Amino acid sequence: MNIPEKYESRQAEITGLFLEILNRYMDDFIAGRMEEMVSLKQIAAELFLHPIHVTNVIKLHTGYHPCHYYEIRILEEARKLLADPELTITEVAHKLTYDKSQFTKFFRKYQGMTPSAYRSTLAK
Repeated sequence: MNIPEKYESRQAEITGLFLEILNRYMDDFIAGRMEEMVSLKQIAAELFLHPIHVTNVIKLHTGYHPCHYYEIRILEEARKLLADPELTITEVAHKLTYDKSQFTKFFRKYQGMTPSAYRSTLAK
């Protein structure tokens, strides 16, 4: 089934806006200007769309659930924070709203190694 071009461009527009808003909020969160990470519901409200619609559009357009983009961004920030030897792994985890064990599981799942193993690769 062919999707009309105007619908494909709207999917791209919604996806692009979602990513723009997510990145803006994540920048604010990491900088300490927000106490909590933004939710999909909050982003959808800013787009004046229902969260289920946003989810369906992003999955249709990219093949990934919106949570995938949260995870990618959190992983990027985790890598940056782990590069700072002054921060303990526990401090990095807390900064990203995880406890140490949850953070280690998350990091291992998406990076393929533990945070301490990742840090040791940076020292080389």
